[in-house]
Amino acid sequence: MYYQGVKKTIVTRSVPKMRAKFGEMHPVLERIFLARGLTSEADLDRTLAKLPSPWLLSGMEKMVEHLITAINEQKRICIVADFDADGATSCAVAIKGLQSLGAKEVTFVVPNRFEYGYGLTPEIVDLVKQQDPDVIITVDNGISSIDGVRVAKELGIQVLITDHHLPGHELPMADAIVNPNLIDDKFPSGTLAGVGVIFYVLMALRSRLRDQGWFEQKQVQEPNLAQLLDYVALGTVADVVALDQVNRVLVYQGLLRIRTGRSHPGIKALIEVSGRNSETVSASDLGFAIGPRLNAAGRMDDMSLGIQCLLTEDPSLAKEMALQLDELNNDRREIEGQMKNEAMALLSEMKKLDEHHLPAGVCLFDSNWHQGVIGILASRIKDQLHRPVIAFAPAGKDEIKGSARSIPGVHIRDVLSDIAAAHPKLLSKFGGHAMAAGMSIKMHDYPPFALAFDEVVRKRLVTIDLEQKIYSDGELTEQELTIGFADLLQNAATWGQEFPEPVFDGVFDVIQSRIVGQRHLKLVLRKPFGELLIDAIAFYVDKPESWLGLRHIKAAYKLDINEFRGNRSVQLIVQYLEKIV
Repeated sequence: MYYQGVKKTIVTRSVPKMRAKFGEMHPVLERIFLARGLTSEADLDRTLAKLPSPWLLSGMEKMVEHLITAINEQKRICIVADFDADGATSCAVAIKGLQSLGAKEVTFVVPNRFEYGYGLTPEIVDLVKQQDPDVIITVDNGISSIDGVRVAKELGIQVLITDHHLPGHELPMADAIVNPNLIDDKFPSGTLAGVGVIFYVLMALRSRLRDQGWFEQKQVQEPNLAQLLDYVALGTVADVVALDQVNRVLVYQGLLRIRTGRSHPGIKALIEVSGRNSETVSASDLGFAIGPRLNAAGRMDDMSLGIQCLLTEDPSLAKEMALQLDELNNDRREIEGQMKNEAMALLSEMKKLDEHHLPAGVCLFDSNWHQGVIGILASRIKDQLHRPVIAFAPAGKDEIKGSARSIPGVHIRDVLSDIAAAHPKLLSKFGGHAMAAGMSIKMHDYPPFALAFDEVVRKRLVTIDLEQKIYSDGELTEQELTIGFADLLQNAATWGQEFPEPVFDGVFDVIQSRIVGQRHLKLVLRKPFGELLIDAIAFYVDKPESWLGLRHIKAAYKLDINEFRGNRSVQLIVQYLEKIV
């Protein structure tokens, strides 16, 4: 979030010169929306009525047809989930939703990343077979599970795939596939998370059951699927998918349920152990506090714990499991910190910390690194170097697993596809998104893979500006550094990935400065020639003592509200600092 050791440039976002149709709106807020491509009040609509029809998703007719048969014949259904927060919330949505729509026997299996790896593999099918299911439904995985689907079909198990990952050249021979990223799919949002996809499947299923008079015939109440939106919001934000209008609606509606006390016990417990306030919880809280605690189960142990926490209706049991997840997250943080230090030491040994001599694509490996933490490590190093990064960890049997994180303009899955095409034997398997991907390679193939990765990325970086930038929405006046304007910003939209929360910049006089915690810098600032004193905090500052005693700084910041013992005050969350001599 904050990096003092890397020089960045603060750039004011460009605002298109067009007539906005927002009605009466604060001019700063209008400027913010225009800079993010919004032009009218319709673009700000976050009601459920704004969601596009589920029937626009290709494969939905087949999917719903098979699910209705499964419900009417009371087939045994097994959900196969991914081991991250999106997979866990997708699993909870599938189980709760299908049960509310009449399915009686619904179980789940989530692969342990350390034993089975990702997706519906033949090994996972063998595990699922022990439950003797009639139907497998994948959530947040399956689109690349060619062999796993084949094995399941040979065993006479029906396979229904719901996924959002990019498909490869070949699709599995499943009975139905719903994925907004299928070629020629007509759904207007390819950025749905896995949890959004299964939620859409349930909406279509309920619609068809309603049309068939199923609820009247069975004399059961039609379920309100909106009760699942707290799961959808958490999974969507935690998976760091782009918050286009569809996802902004889903996340906002989920946040509304949480804020009004209508969330599930597991999510309430996760919010409580993270020290957040349910009544004011934001999308950033889901991404930076709640999501990591849920993810910790899959990273450090077994995601089954996270799924059970989401599913339970017992508040005391939910609290107990949330505390276990919190402990796992603390362990993850400790391991991550150690791994980051080791990664920076590796880079230093390579003598390539000078940005002019860095490889275009950075690969890092240590035989002691933890598989569950390499994705976070890659993200941290990527942020510091502003280069695509892959961190590898041992996976047994002369195999290593890598987790990649990229920068805007470099589609990391396409990079891996290019490597696989040029070097067919290098990659055992891979998959992912534009900004994140995973892969497996043989240990002895690491050196040639690292060279190939650097070469392919270098070609793609030719047209990309690698100067690190902080994009600002301009300066704020003293009259705008208020609780009222901070509330306006927080409530005006659902901020997140590719729809960033507003950042502002300015020059300030430093009235006070001190170090809090281990590496946080607490400041009292004032605009030059101004009168208003305002608190600010910069988290995780490299060498925070070097900032003490300064009289003037330039800062990029988010406008925040600090709540302490019932008191609310304005606070700047500093994203970047520059010394002014």
